[in-house]
Amino acid sequence: MSNPLLTRAVHKRPTSVKLTGRILFLTEDPELIRRQLAGEDLPWDTKNPENNPKLRDDISTDEITPAHICFFFDETLGEFPYTGLKCGNELPIKRSDVKKGGFVAAVSGKRRGKGSSREQSPYAELSAGIKLVIAENIERIYKQNCQNLGVLTSTDFGLIDKIRRGEQVPLSVFTQGEDDITRQVIEYGGLFPFNVARLQGKVSIPGIGTGPRPMTVTEKIFARHMITSDGRTGVPAVKPGDAGFARTDLRFSHEYVTPMAAIFYEHFVGKDVPVNDRESIIFFRDHLTFLDEVLSEEKRKMGLLDLATQLKLKQESFAKSQGIKLHGELRDRKGSEGICHSIVAESYALPGQLNVGSDSHTPHVGAVGCIAFGIGTTDVFNSWITKDVRVKVPETVKIVVRGKRRANVTAKDFILKLLAMDYIRSGKALAKVMEYSGEAIEELGVDERATMCNMAAEIGGFTGIVAADQKVVDFLAERRGMKRSDAEKLILGLKSDEGAQYAHVIEMDAAEIYPMVATPGDPGNGKYIRDLNTPVPVEIAYGGTCTAGKNEDMDMYAAVLNDALQQGKHVSPSVQFYIQFGSQETREYCVRKGYLNIFQRAGAKVIEPSCGACINAGPGVSTRPDQIVISAQNRNFPGRSGPGQMYLASPFTVAASAIAGYITEYQPSEQPALAEA
Repeated sequence: MSNPLLTRAVHKRPTSVKLTGRILFLTEDPELIRRQLAGEDLPWDTKNPENNPKLRDDISTDEITPAHICFFFDETLGEFPYTGLKCGNELPIKRSDVKKGGFVAAVSGKRRGKGSSREQSPYAELSAGIKLVIAENIERIYKQNCQNLGVLTSTDFGLIDKIRRGEQVPLSVFTQGEDDITRQVIEYGGLFPFNVARLQGKVSIPGIGTGPRPMTVTEKIFARHMITSDGRTGVPAVKPGDAGFARTDLRFSHEYVTPMAAIFYEHFVGKDVPVNDRESIIFFRDHLTFLDEVLSEEKRKMGLLDLATQLKLKQESFAKSQGIKLHGELRDRKGSEGICHSIVAESYALPGQLNVGSDSHTPHVGAVGCIAFGIGTTDVFNSWITKDVRVKVPETVKIVVRGKRRANVTAKDFILKLLAMDYIRSGKALAKVMEYSGEAIEELGVDERATMCNMAAEIGGFTGIVAADQKVVDFLAERRGMKRSDAEKLILGLKSDEGAQYAHVIEMDAAEIYPMVATPGDPGNGKYIRDLNTPVPVEIAYGGTCTAGKNEDMDMYAAVLNDALQQGKHVSPSVQFYIQFGSQETREYCVRKGYLNIFQRAGAKVIEPSCGACINAGPGVSTRPDQIVISAQNRNFPGRSGPGQMYLASPFTVAASAIAGYITEYQPSEQPALAEA
């Protein structure tokens, strides 16, 4: 398998770098950006930063490369970086502006690269000439993607003056504080050349010598999966900061990422070289199934529908040539088998496993008590060669939700409350594990726990996890048909030790939390609905995606709509309400429970599984800037799901608002019986 790589030439970078070119400051003021694109170099006072214009914070990968730009999977991406960047109410950067501007570095504020794991974002920057990104802090997956591609990253704003003076910058500036493996990845100019050097024996992988200690559940799972210096799997213990390679149990990717990874693999490894352990690799066609229903005429003229079809075809051909399982489109009707996270939770993930996926919401399956985290394209491609991924054991934040929640409060309300906290909004939780615990978490079913774990991505966390317990045993027995005795064995010892160390502990009282929304622009803009100053009318209500297309989510939509039918109410004439299943299994669950009848009678439009509106690729997207949407999805970054104003909320709130015509809390009925047909 590795023969083509054993003879490939590979070299380290020089010990210092000179970055020749202009610096692009991504400011909040669109006029300042336009002036830079026109050729002006902004003065920048690195010693007195308070004198400088305000930099944009929270730049998401949706803004660096909007979803439709990711239909490109080659250097054409270099024409599009920052074309979704919103400054004020404007999008000041157009196609090819950055590439034509001669920029070598881009500077922004807090939490750069939040959101999706799409490696197309740093690849677009690299292809446009950007070799360095500077920000106050940088999200984990985005930073790792930059390192994997050879893009330098830093939080040192003093580099601005050095670049402008034309100085050589020691490479050690960019490796300082990094673990030994990350340092070598940077020195070799990316993950693939590093792994080639690794296969050739040119680099050393440090062993983990941590002695026995009380560990969190995450640390225990990592210890089981870390690869020793002599190639064995498993070490006695780990601690935060320990770095190495971890053996994966499952690797998956979807049609947004598989094609680029496949092209890398065929180019650098060879078309006829089999992947490492194809049985533990799964592909999904789940993102773009309904794209043709919402793609604008302008984007069609750009050839984007044809490009999206090429993504599908490339994934299919690579899966066939390699013998890899592909969960694809339905044959008898439009739609997919299901969203990757939904299917992995329902059919694959097991307690104690280590799973990776080409999507930032891979932590979804932490709900069954496993480690699961998102990786970028280069990591995906390299994992096909090695079956492992590089990791640095993260710190853990313990989130304890005590007490009993109100009847109209859900896991989504818990997570929106967390996202609004200063500790999280300021970026202190970045790259850390979110370990959810407490009576209110233990009371949640696995589907609801999945919402908490899924949206660890919005926190910027490494992953989310809930220790496996009897609820997980029930899930595996009832949803998978597993023997309870076998499920019980899997969860043995999968809980944090007494005395385990945490970076931070957050405690909440469930009884003090009320139904919430996140106001447009960011999932961290959380407010109690009761604190909205005026009624907010909505035109579109959307219930679905991996976060809110599960069985328990369908229970919530059905409860609200059933109550409405009993009272003679239906979806408001001013609202289009879409309910989209996360998987065919969930659709079949709704058929068995009689929910389809309730949804249709109440006036909701039911859609087959796909990511859909969540990535601006299906029914439920907005079409006007003034259009107000309430959605149960996980993100409301600018442009994520169309140009409109999106509020995030729970399935209860979304359905209740669809009935009322404005954002409102759901007040449960005392009569839960199904309304008569």
